[in-house]
Amino acid sequence: MRIPKFVSLLLVFCLSLTAAVGCNPSAETPDAPSGSDATSAPLVLGYSNWAGWWPWAIAEEEGLFAANGANVELRWFDGYLESMEAFAVGQLDANCQTLNDTISFAADAVNGEVVVLVNDNSAGNDKVIVTEEINTIQDLAGKNVGLEEGVVGDFLLTLALEEVGMSRSDVTIRGLETGEATAAFAAAQLDAVAAWPPYWLTALQREGSKELLSSQDYPGAIPDLLVVSQVMIDERPDQVQALVNTWFDILAFMEESPDRAQEIMARRADVSLDEFQLFTEGTRIFSLEDNLEAFSPGDTMKHMPFAAQRMADFMTGVGFITEDKVPDLDAILDDRFVQAHAASNS
Repeated sequence: MRIPKFVSLLLVFCLSLTAAVGCNPSAETPDAPSGSDATSAPLVLGYSNWAGWWPWAIAEEEGLFAANGANVELRWFDGYLESMEAFAVGQLDANCQTLNDTISFAADAVNGEVVVLVNDNSAGNDKVIVTEEINTIQDLAGKNVGLEEGVVGDFLLTLALEEVGMSRSDVTIRGLETGEATAAFAAAQLDAVAAWPPYWLTALQREGSKELLSSQDYPGAIPDLLVVSQVMIDERPDQVQALVNTWFDILAFMEESPDRAQEIMARRADVSLDEFQLFTEGTRIFSLEDNLEAFSPGDTMKHMPFAAQRMADFMTGVGFITEDKVPDLDAILDDRFVQAHAASNS
């Protein structure tokens, strides 16, 4: 699910103006009644098809936003890239996206982008699939690997290579969109592919193919997040807090009413219950304690300050973003809302 910045933000911005969608958070939108006050307008939250973000649909159906005083409009995106572009040009107040994508978009986002909550970590849903004769990471030397350069599959592969004293230069990277890469692998045109669901299901259709490694082997490498605009944090922090509080009520509902929760999420994702189970197995939903640990300083990928620096170094190293586009990594991580929730429930 993680997609690079294929379309320039300037182009998206111009298109949004043409469509008369203001990028100023106080401007009217088609969804806001004429003369509505910015402080009473709903916080517009974008989300897309990833298992760690499906739970937001529970809040909408079960009235959990209202119960927490959160005035939220959920906006579903079939395409993850479109949600990130909409957020960056100011059409959303918040969005669900990964840490690496937040780093790559934040510098150009008109209203700023700040991580306030960890929804989950990929814990197996991101995989490197290989041919039958490849049994170790060292066996990838000289092999053709298909992936989207600069994003999470590439980062996952890089971590694995570095762990055994290798680097990206030891393999032949074939830069392809993930759907194209998995199709090429399934057609025996590649030796390995880095992919996320449902694409690795396609890759595994190739006879003899198998999983070599996954995000389960690298805890913290792929965090999926709730990211809010800096403008929203500055002007309506109470609504940001209400949104964060809602997340933990969602988790409580999932524990108390698992069948109902699964029904809602599977319907939102448009998958069968069997597929739902498959995709959620590789997703580790984050509790309050997990969030507190993730925001804290540390020297492992489980700690976002450390992970953010590793990701920024990786993306600039492979030329995915330039040094001047790396945001202030301290400023894009804000734990005050998680900390406030913890304090109120201690």
